[in-house]
Amino acid sequence: MHPASTSSETGTVRQTPSLGRRFGSIMYEAMLLFGILFISGWIFSTLLQQRHALYLRHGQQTWLFIVLTLYFVWCWSHGGQTLAMKTWRIQLVNKDGSAVKAGRALARYLLSWLWFMPGLALAWVLGAHAWMLVMIPAANFALWSLTIYLDPERQFLHDRLAGTRLVNMAEIAKPAGKRKWYH
Repeated sequence: MHPASTSSETGTVRQTPSLGRRFGSIMYEAMLLFGILFISGWIFSTLLQQRHALYLRHGQQTWLFIVLTLYFVWCWSHGGQTLAMKTWRIQLVNKDGSAVKAGRALARYLLSWLWFMPGLALAWVLGAHAWMLVMIPAANFALWSLTIYLDPERQFLHDRLAGTRLVNMAEIAKPAGKRKWYH
């Protein structure tokens, strides 16, 4: 059984999606973002005639960060779902169940970088090489995912800090007897 909360707007009980469903959505999102970032990088390189990967590298990194920011903030503040979240029937809402506005979506987006940045910063400080460059951020990712066990509603820490929550839209649409194992 997954933790639930009652939406103040509708009075309906909204279940928190399981960790497996959230990771499924994250993996699908990563595949979709590959295409978005590839096209955005190609546009940047073409318009600025980038002939070498290191030429304008920081400018391109900034551009891709802006593209990601706009993508997530727009999707979360206009319906509460990215394409991957729609597919997995997961929605982002405010803590009280209301729609997320752009400011809160931006705060959540910036806080979500805590999945990666502490591990990357630690790897940099330690001068990590080879597999340690992967293992330290992966450990950060794993530890961050375990923060759901610190929250009574099983929300990630960045959601708690941003005042948002993920809800399982599939639970609302299906009768109790027809739930699948991954819900």
